[in-house]
Amino acid sequence: MIDFALTTNQGGREVNEDYVTVASHGGDMCFVLCDGLGGHDRGEVASQLVATHVAELFRCDGYTSDFFDQAFVSAQEKLLVLQEEQNVKDAMKTTLVVLVVTETQMCWAHIGDSRLYRFFNNGTMYERTKDHSMVQMLCNMGEITEDQIRVHEDRNKVLRVMGAPWGRKSYDKSAILECDGVQSFALMTDGFWEYIYEQEMMDCLHRTASAEDWLKTMEGIVRSRADLTKTDNYSVICVRIGT
Repeated sequence: MIDFALTTNQGGREVNEDYVTVASHGGDMCFVLCDGLGGHDRGEVASQLVATHVAELFRCDGYTSDFFDQAFVSAQEKLLVLQEEQNVKDAMKTTLVVLVVTETQMCWAHIGDSRLYRFFNNGTMYERTKDHSMVQMLCNMGEITEDQIRVHEDRNKVLRVMGAPWGRKSYDKSAILECDGVQSFALMTDGFWEYIYEQEMMDCLHRTASAEDWLKTMEGIVRSRADLTKTDNYSVICVRIGT
């Protein structure tokens, strides 16, 4: 059983540069979340193009062993071509997080500072994707703490995204996990995870019985802390498996 819910909110910005979507192929599911880079023109174009391309690829072909490579590389190529056509090489950039759940397996991939959280061991433990950002590097080196990532002055400096030339490193892929027992996932843009801590995510998960209720409970915390007259767009996809 896969229970999911998703939302996206413009926040205090004139344009919502986030984009979320879900695709299915047979009984398999693909969840996609993008955050067009703020400060770059047409971030909303980049996020919609990339997300819809990945979703359509999954609807057509489903999950294969090279799905993530095909999805990320072809979406990147498509975005770079559009930049060239419109002469906007310094614009149209976006993060990308993709979660695939089949009848037997779970796996994900990401680029940028949008996150995927996986909650396991009855929701008492978690792991998350590592941001491709300046502040994540500082955290990895021990110069700042995990919590300081949320408030650091350089937290918006993203190092790897869709729409920028890739160097030796680009997107990261997870290991393939077996669908065994209860699992929960939350995909979030930085406009969401900056305002809620991991323990609170787990507390909200424990207090709710559906993906929709889990999302709304976390969203209540975010909205109570964020100044919605000027805060960033925010988006989240909640997925509960085996509940």
